[in-house]
Amino acid sequence: MPSNSPPRKEHSSVAADLENGDRRELDSARPRPWDEEGGSGNASSQLPGRSEGMIASRPWYDTPRWKAVKSKIPSPLARWTRIASNWLQGPKPPRRNRIKPLFEPVQTFHIRLLARLPRFFRICIFVCAFFVWIIPFGVLLNDHGLPSDIAGFGAPIKLSCTNKLWPDAPSCGIDGRNCLPFDNSTFAFSCPADCSLTTVLNPKTVGDISFAYRPFIVGGGTPQTPGGNDFVYRGDSFICGSAIHAGALSDNRGGCGVISLVGARDEYDGVSRNGMSSIGFNSSFPLSFNFDRSERVERDSGKCNDPRWNLLVLSIVLSAAFSLFTTHPATFFGPVFAIAYWQIAMASDPQPYNDYPSLASNALGKFLPAAFVAVVIYQTSVRKTLHHLTAQYEKTILWIGALWVGALNNLTFDHIPISRLTPHDLNQQPGAMTALIIIILVLFAIVLYQAWCFRAEGRLLRFLGLYITLGLGLVILIGIPSLSLRIHHYILALLLLPGTALQTRASLLFQGLLVGLFINGIARWGFDSILQTAAALRGDAQLGSELVSILPPNITNATSIAFTWAGLARGYEGVSVLVNDVERFRGFSEDGQTNFTWTKRIKDKPEYFRFGFVNYAPFGGVSYSDFTRAGIWWPNGSWSDIPEGRTSG
Repeated sequence: MPSNSPPRKEHSSVAADLENGDRRELDSARPRPWDEEGGSGNASSQLPGRSEGMIASRPWYDTPRWKAVKSKIPSPLARWTRIASNWLQGPKPPRRNRIKPLFEPVQTFHIRLLARLPRFFRICIFVCAFFVWIIPFGVLLNDHGLPSDIAGFGAPIKLSCTNKLWPDAPSCGIDGRNCLPFDNSTFAFSCPADCSLTTVLNPKTVGDISFAYRPFIVGGGTPQTPGGNDFVYRGDSFICGSAIHAGALSDNRGGCGVISLVGARDEYDGVSRNGMSSIGFNSSFPLSFNFDRSERVERDSGKCNDPRWNLLVLSIVLSAAFSLFTTHPATFFGPVFAIAYWQIAMASDPQPYNDYPSLASNALGKFLPAAFVAVVIYQTSVRKTLHHLTAQYEKTILWIGALWVGALNNLTFDHIPISRLTPHDLNQQPGAMTALIIIILVLFAIVLYQAWCFRAEGRLLRFLGLYITLGLGLVILIGIPSLSLRIHHYILALLLLPGTALQTRASLLFQGLLVGLFINGIARWGFDSILQTAAALRGDAQLGSELVSILPPNITNATSIAFTWAGLARGYEGVSVLVNDVERFRGFSEDGQTNFTWTKRIKDKPEYFRFGFVNYAPFGGVSYSDFTRAGIWWPNGSWSDIPEGRTSG
């Protein structure tokens, strides 16, 4: 019996573009002419009044130019060239890579509900969501600002994880006069979280021990008072790391403390405590410190806990919300980029700073150029990957999850034993070469997979051309004299991001990771140059200079020792002598200062002597060569010769 009811319209799942107010079918893989992001249809076939054959161009191997070249080369080479070219051009017609969401109705359910609201209300929700992040972010930062007083010791001084009272022997000068006072001084300080992860990257020397890739903490095994917890540290130790080692601060939360300078000590016992190990030193040093562990100080120390973890939870939740409830690539990428940048710059991995206003000013100065680069990243990579993507949960897990892994580089990839991609660092850092080989193999596999996907879309030749151009540019930069190529991780991200301009799940993962690395690099370090001088790359590492040649010393009654050196290296004007890592002599050869005599100060302790050349520059500048390793003058008056090798000052 025929029915009089109107025919039922077939129901299809739709997703809403919340920002543009339109509705589109989830299955948008149909070819659309003139749309770069659409299917693989040929736009020329859509031209009215023209047939495909009228505008089709001849293949390259039928052109007169190729025929002329083909006649001059061996036929096997010509045949394989044609085969390789056809393969690189990909299948005909090209196949668009598109992600078909798993459980699509579930992933788009909340989008379809939200799409029922008028466009004006959706825009209001979008703007309000951004303020839901901004306002709590600012409030948390303000609440965790530095207090005006800690236990009556005044406002705390903001420290970084690497701050020391005694930077090094050359900086502190003869007898450490530039680093006074040595005792009778107390002040409050504030440390960020996670300082236990901070290590020295270049070899440092304590007595006759050289070390790297560990925290610079000397002592801490002996308390100031017998049975107390006011452990004494040598003055050149990391302050924040020592506070964590002593138990005065929490590594996870950071906080405030009070440090007291207690003058010279002649023994610093090394010990493992609170997950950190310190180095021992069995001789004297003019500057030592401990931490005030009184009840009042420990009560006030909670006033300035590091807010990074609270802010991180807020930022991750809001970035995930923007990912779940936006469908347009621009309204997804813009807020997420801003949230991640300010989280890293202000909380998770900030530059050293004195207060939040100065930190915000510094971060804003880098944000404007970073935002411009982000627009380029969006146009070249992100827009192509996220166009008409409706896999909301997959996008959030893969793209947003990888973004935070990359952005929190100080907690993730920094644990890989590769600090810098320089031959010096790769050779001296344990495990660096193995890690580099593994990374290269993983990258090679990723490149092969991405190249296969580009070939399927017929875009492989275009991207090969792009990366050949980039490679030639790097070769040109390598050839510039007096400068060295330095691939910072933000530059590495920019180089690799074009290779993620595909809509595949792997591209979601890789793209989020690379955007996170770019954000971390800029927010933490800024736009460091891709070309740097040798001195900038070296930092505080050893120079590789000539070393002082010391003649056998003259020892008198085990109470004094005299040293003479064979001569000066070219470019230097004198010799500096370090005794127990403190500069005790700096000579000028033209004044006849070609020897050094030292009188023993502590009879029952060894003393460590290192020697380096010194050069005097205009306006009071002084530069040093590498120092020798330590020769040891033992309590019984015997002398252990200086072993081969070099150290820094």
